[in-house]
Amino acid sequence: MEEAFIALLWAADLGIPDSRINFGTHPQGATLPGIVLTVVDSAQGLTLSGPDKLWAGRVQVDCYAEQFDVAKLLSRAVIAALDGHADDAFQGIFLIATRDSHETSAPGRPFRTSLDFSTHWSAHHG
Repeated sequence: MEEAFIALLWAADLGIPDSRINFGTHPQGATLPGIVLTVVDSAQGLTLSGPDKLWAGRVQVDCYAEQFDVAKLLSRAVIAALDGHADDAFQGIFLIATRDSHETSAPGRPFRTSLDFSTHWSAHHG
């Protein structure tokens, strides 16, 4: 799922290089804006006969930038690219929550807009 999810963002016109879209962390010293992806949870569907190979989970997409408006614009581009998306791998990706934050007590800390997406995908497609 992670490969297919990040490929959707790489294919979108987000205005940033693909190297700034990563799972887990933004590379040390890499310039902003950037996107960090985190799988918050995922679970395989179960039936009385066992696993059904259909998965559901949540992916957090954190959009970082040095200015609030840049982080917000990046988050809107991500929403446009992902919300409501469905294809052979994904039965659906849906925006379920957003949050804005900034660590004002730490100089030089970037602004962040966090997006939570509910994801539904088939194990047959990654």
